[in-house]
Amino acid sequence: MSWIQKLYETYNNCEGMKGYSIDESERPLLPIFHITAQAHIEITIDGEGNFIKASIITDKKNDASTIIPATENSASRAGSKPECHPLCDGLQYVAGDFTKYGGEVTSGFADNPEEPFNNFIKLLTAWCNSDYKHPKAQAVLRYIEKKSLIKDLVEHQILFVDTAEKLLMKRLTKKDKNASKDIFDVAGSQDNAFIRWIIEDQSELGAKAWKDKSLWKSWSEFYLSTKKKEPLCFVTGENALLTSLHPKYIRAKGDGAKIISANDTTDFTFRGRFLSDKEAIRKKFPINQSCSVGAEVSQKAHNALIWLIDKQGKVFWVKGNGGRKEPALTVVSWAISGKPIPKPTDDPLTVIGFDELPNDEPIEISTAQDVAKKFNTRMLGYATEIGNTDNVIVMCLDSATKGRLAITYYREDLSGSEFIQRIENWHKSCEWIHDYRYKTITEKETGKRKTYFQPFIGAPAPINIAEAAYGSDTDDKIKKATVARLLPCIIDGKPIPRDIVEAAVKRACKPVTMEEWEWTKTLSIACSLYKKYSKEDFNMYLDENRTTRDYLYGRLLAIADRLEGQALYKAKEKRETNAARYMQLFAEHPFKTWRQIELALSPYKARLGGAHYFTKLIDEIMCKFSPEDFNSDKALSGEFLLGYHCQRAELWKGNSDAADDNSTEEA
Repeated sequence: MSWIQKLYETYNNCEGMKGYSIDESERPLLPIFHITAQAHIEITIDGEGNFIKASIITDKKNDASTIIPATENSASRAGSKPECHPLCDGLQYVAGDFTKYGGEVTSGFADNPEEPFNNFIKLLTAWCNSDYKHPKAQAVLRYIEKKSLIKDLVEHQILFVDTAEKLLMKRLTKKDKNASKDIFDVAGSQDNAFIRWIIEDQSELGAKAWKDKSLWKSWSEFYLSTKKKEPLCFVTGENALLTSLHPKYIRAKGDGAKIISANDTTDFTFRGRFLSDKEAIRKKFPINQSCSVGAEVSQKAHNALIWLIDKQGKVFWVKGNGGRKEPALTVVSWAISGKPIPKPTDDPLTVIGFDELPNDEPIEISTAQDVAKKFNTRMLGYATEIGNTDNVIVMCLDSATKGRLAITYYREDLSGSEFIQRIENWHKSCEWIHDYRYKTITEKETGKRKTYFQPFIGAPAPINIAEAAYGSDTDDKIKKATVARLLPCIIDGKPIPRDIVEAAVKRACKPVTMEEWEWTKTLSIACSLYKKYSKEDFNMYLDENRTTRDYLYGRLLAIADRLEGQALYKAKEKRETNAARYMQLFAEHPFKTWRQIELALSPYKARLGGAHYFTKLIDEIMCKFSPEDFNSDKALSGEFLLGYHCQRAELWKGNSDAADDNSTEEA
C-alpha cells in the first residue's frame, strides 16, 4: 500500500495546484469527488436562477473539458441506469421538460422517464439545503426547478425541434460548409448534450462554475458529511469513509482500467480468497477482508497519479481490437514535494526542451557538444532544486485486460540526488553521437517547410532503442515490453539485456533492408548499446591507436564503403555499395568477405584517379593487424560497428565532394 500513501502525500503537498493550468487541454489536478467531462452547451444564468443566454462549446480540444462534482457511483457510472452528477450533467438529468420535447432517456429509465430528473433534483436539493450550500449551486437549482431548459435552448436556437415540437434526431438539411458549428457537430445527437453553467451576479460577474474553488470545496465537504466513518483506513490509520469504488481513466481519457477493483462478485475477482469486497473476517471486526482504503485517500491518490501521468509521465500506446490505439505501458516518476524532475524515458534533447521549440521560427543549430553541455547544466539544475531530502518515486503501470491495471515496476527508496545521479549514469555509460532527431519549421516569409537535424550526445530514448532492435514497424506490444525491460537498467543500473543488444547489432548490419535515415539511426543506437553492454570506455571519435581486431575490421569496411560511394557519386550512379550489400556477411566472415570487397574496389580506385588517400588508409590499418587476427574468420562482435561508425564520421568530416547539409527542404 506504500504507493497509495506516497501519492496521497504528493496530493497534499501539491494541493495548491488544483484546477486547470494555462493549457486547458491538459488533465488538471482534480479536487476530491470531482471528475472532468466534455461539455457541449454552456448556459448562463443570474444569481436568482433566471436564464440569460446559452452557447455551443465549439473548441472541443481546449475548452470543452469541465471539472464537475461527482459521487462515487456517478464517477464510475455505467449500464442502463447511470447515476446522475450533482450539478452538471446530460439533458435527461438537468432538463425537466426533456420528455415533453420527445427526449429519449437511457433504457433503464424507460418505465419512469422522469426518474433521471427527479434523482438530479433530489441530490442537488440535499446539497443546497445543507450546511455546505453554495450560492452557485442554489442558483442552478432555482433555474432547474422551472423545468424550462429545453424550451430556452430551442428559443435561442441551440437545440432544434420539428413541427411537432419534438427534438430532432438528426439534422434535416445538409449543412453549409461555411456555417458555424451547431449541436450536431459537437454532440452528435441532441439527446447526448452535456450542460455546464456560468452564474452571473453583482459580486462575481461571469463566474464559471467549473473553475470556482469554493464550489469544489462546498461539494467535497457536503459529500463527506453524508457518509458514515468506519474502521479502518489502512493508509492513514484512522476511521474514515471507506470505499470499494475507485477512480478509472488513469492513463488517459476513456481508459477504463483500474488499479484497485472489487466490483466483480460473480466471476474471477476473488477466486475463493474472500467472501465479498466488504464482508468482515469476523463480525466483531467490521473491516474489509483484504484491505480498507478511505474514499478521500483513494480520491487524492488517484487524482495525483492521473495529474502526474499527464504532466510528466510517458504513455505507450498499442493497437487494440479494430485497430484503435489504446493506452498500455505507462512510466511516471515524480518527487513527493512536487518539484520537477527529468523523465527516465527521455533522451538529452527532450530533457533540454528541444521538442518545445516553436514550429514557426528558425532555430539555432547546435553541435552535439553544445547539447551535451546544456544537458549537464539542466541536470545540475534539477539536482540543485531537488536536493537529498526529496523522495522520488518511479512507477510503471500496464494492463493485460481493459479493466485491470497492474503496477509492474515500483521504486520509492530513491533520494532526489540519487535519482538524478542514476539518470546521469545511464546517459554517460550509454552515450554516443546521434543525428536522427529533427524538427520541421515553417518559414514565415516563404511558407516553405524546412527540416533541421540536431545531433546530440547521450543515451537514446528507450522507445528508440526498441525500434532500433526490432524495427519501427514492429508490433507495439514488443516495443512496450522492451521499454519495460530497459527501465531497471536506467533506474537500478542493471546490465542491459544481451538479446536487445544483439538484435540492434544484427539490424545495423543490414543497411540494404532499411532506408538511409533508419539505418543511420539504428547504427548509432547499436553503438550506444554495445558500449553500455561491454562496460568498456570506448572513445566516441576515431581512435587511431586502437588495434583490436573487430575495431580495425570495422574501419576497413567504412573506408571501402566511402571509396566506392564517392566514385558512384562522381559517376552520378545511385545504388548500394558492395560494402553495404556485404555488411551482414562481413560481420559473420570478415576475412573471407574482405577479400571480395577489396578486389571489387579496383575499378572505383581507377575512377578516382588511384584513390591514393583511401589506399593509404587501408594500408595503414592493415599494418596494425596481427597476422592471427587478420586471418581469423571468426564472427565480429558489435565493436566492429564502433570502428565503422567512427571511421565513417571521420571520412565524412574531411570530404568536400558530397558534403552533408544540415537541412533539407520540402516543397
